[in-house]
Amino acid sequence: MTTSTNDRAGQAFGIDIGGSGMKAAVVDLSTGELLSDRFRIATPQPATPEAMAEVVVELVRHHGWDGGVGCAFPAVVRNGVVESAANIDTSWIDVDADKLFTDALGSGVRMINDADAAGLAEVRFGAAAGRTGVVMMLTFGTGIGSGLFIDGVLVPNTELGHLELDGHDAESRAAASARKRHDWSWSHWSKKVEHYLRHVEALFSPDLFVVGGGVSKHPHKWLDHISIDTEIQVASMANNAGIVGAALVAP
Repeated sequence: MTTSTNDRAGQAFGIDIGGSGMKAAVVDLSTGELLSDRFRIATPQPATPEAMAEVVVELVRHHGWDGGVGCAFPAVVRNGVVESAANIDTSWIDVDADKLFTDALGSGVRMINDADAAGLAEVRFGAAAGRTGVVMMLTFGTGIGSGLFIDGVLVPNTELGHLELDGHDAESRAAASARKRHDWSWSHWSKKVEHYLRHVEALFSPDLFVVGGGVSKHPHKWLDHISIDTEIQVASMANNAGIVGAALVAP
């Protein structure tokens, strides 16, 4: 698919970078729908900045896109610079990812934390559309990603999966990967999640939790076991959330 400058009004390009795969598509900014195939390439190993820049170029070329690009990334990103590496290669620390990818593509790139991107998509088009107050997006996967919104405005890089809980990094007990690692039942794991949600609830008094990540495909297996005061909604943008949220911040 080739998208020319003249016919891309109201469109943007988003890339969602994960530990196992890098996905991209053209997005309709008025509806959040994907206007192209969701093209995926396995994340290179080791996932160094240079290796990932090559994949970014390949993703963009596949779609024939020639404009700005938004990119969701599993780390703290401030002003385009990567400042954490809990679930990515440590060689990313202090890398100006905006500049790295911009130089590789020859067009503007803007980076955003991946959970923040997913939250942007859910707040604009998904489970939290039209909601005011304090909304918390939480993604349960390899780790726990978080996106905090106040009346629809993002408070970036909260990284609440790394809250200390009972002397441990919270995501080490409540991430989806912890359930698999320990071979816990869904009901046993859900109590770990409930304990975590109660902790976040006490700190932020949110009006709504939106839960995403791979486990959001199976809410019947765990969500009914959780009882907290805050309303919980399952993310509705599914695997497209990161791509759509990234596209929303594309320059």
